[in-house]
Amino acid sequence: MMRIGLSTSCVYPLGTEAAFAAAAELGYDGVEVMVTRDETTQSAAPLLALAERYGMPILSIHAPVLLLTHFVWGRDPRVKLERSADLAAAVGAETVVVHPPFRWQSGYVDDFLAIVRSTAAASGVAIAVENMFPWKVAGRSMAAYSPGWNPVGMDCDAVTLDFSHAALSGLDGLKLARALGDRLRHVHLCDGSGALDDSHVFDEHLLPGRGGQPVAEVLRLLAASAWTGSVVAEVNTRKARTEHERTAMLRETLSFAREHAAGAAV
Repeated sequence: MMRIGLSTSCVYPLGTEAAFAAAAELGYDGVEVMVTRDETTQSAAPLLALAERYGMPILSIHAPVLLLTHFVWGRDPRVKLERSADLAAAVGAETVVVHPPFRWQSGYVDDFLAIVRSTAAASGVAIAVENMFPWKVAGRSMAAYSPGWNPVGMDCDAVTLDFSHAALSGLDGLKLARALGDRLRHVHLCDGSGALDDSHVFDEHLLPGRGGQPVAEVLRLLAASAWTGSVVAEVNTRKARTEHERTAMLRETLSFAREHAAGAAV
């Protein structure tokens, strides 16, 4: 059955334990751990201790592929992916989320899809390539990712759908989900209000229902197909002025997911 999880990124700048505590308090089904410079996110033992303490299974691991995590586990992106898969297997997570390579990551770019497939086979963990978005610099498009930012045309077995990234790309998340079919293995639950061409130049990660993406429709579609992946909240709560406000945002996100995951297909 579909599980509704909480990403550790949702409580930033609070620490990893705060995410486990919030997930348990609010009734999420588990946690996605984004590997960062926080050493707790990099090792199985502390993560398993948190999972046991809060009764929260670890559903997925997000590989350290952000610019802010450039030096986590060294600079070799293949090593980062392999270590993420090893960590996922050690903590019982079924999925690793990874971004397509930056085009300047020579070597890794050329072999990326083969590396994804071999790492998944070796670890027994699904490696779900996340949809990203085109970059613009000084009003001009830049090809930041290779083989591209849209995994629909990539020869990979598993994909993560992120609604905020879809919005920035000018894509419809429902059409994207349908195009991916059985390759859709993981969802980042969030929303976005517009594309780069509409002067939205940042990755919003709004609460679901507060943007323009068909998030509810996708959840209903997946529920009707007896989809068994994880829908993981990855929303930006940094504007919360108090802990109460942050908790309310995460509660609203979970309520949205529960409501529409129980609905009929579109």
